[in-house]
Amino acid sequence: MTTSVREDRLLVHRELRARELMDDPDCDPAALARTYRHFRVINGLVSRWRRVYTSRLRPLLSPTAPTSLLDIGCGGGDVPRALARWAAREGLLLEITAIDPDARAAAFAAAEPPVAGLTFARTTSSELVRAGARFDIVTSNHLLHHLDPAELRTMLADSEALSRRLVVHNDIARSPVAYGAYLVGTLPWRRSRPDASFIHDDGLLSIRRSYRRGELAAAVPPGWRVVRQRPYRLLLVRRAAARPRDEAGGRA
Repeated sequence: MTTSVREDRLLVHRELRARELMDDPDCDPAALARTYRHFRVINGLVSRWRRVYTSRLRPLLSPTAPTSLLDIGCGGGDVPRALARWAAREGLLLEITAIDPDARAAAFAAAEPPVAGLTFARTTSSELVRAGARFDIVTSNHLLHHLDPAELRTMLADSEALSRRLVVHNDIARSPVAYGAYLVGTLPWRRSRPDASFIHDDGLLSIRRSYRRGELAAAVPPGWRVVRQRPYRLLLVRRAAARPRDEAGGRA
């Protein structure tokens, strides 16, 4: 067995060339819709947003004054829906804007039942920056590993410009153990089945494309902190200094 084969099996290097099947504009729309639906289960199991919500987001929320949150690259919208439900159950006022530039994601999200306090928009973070929008909190889920270096720098600069208080980008930590567990756990959704989605193949590629902690720390500008969250998660966090005019003014 050659060194390169060993390195490949240990996921030593990020996969930078292959693209996920769902990113193909000509992919099967029925399989894409099933993928968005399956994200609810997958993200519920592996993304650990409940932990992020309780430890990092909930302390910023209030039952009397609304807090605004922007979710970038929301896909089918399962994560912002979960955040909106959790806040509502606890009587906390959270106003979420979830954005994605993909028309297919926007159409899927629009067809789902509405959730109070949650708005979907087909736009980009850069367009919101140009419009002068501001939000208390900015989040994303599984977005970082999709971006090339220039796109990553732009998205992080946008996040800084858009956030008044906190940014949390939640992504996968590349690991051969996580890869093996996901490989086995998502076999029921592999593409050979009649009710196939892209969850199995694209999820494995996402793990290969994702960062390790040191790699992500080296790829981001000063002011960002990479936090390991078990199991096999990385949080990219930035707390913004309060601006007096924003604190006195209205919400974005």
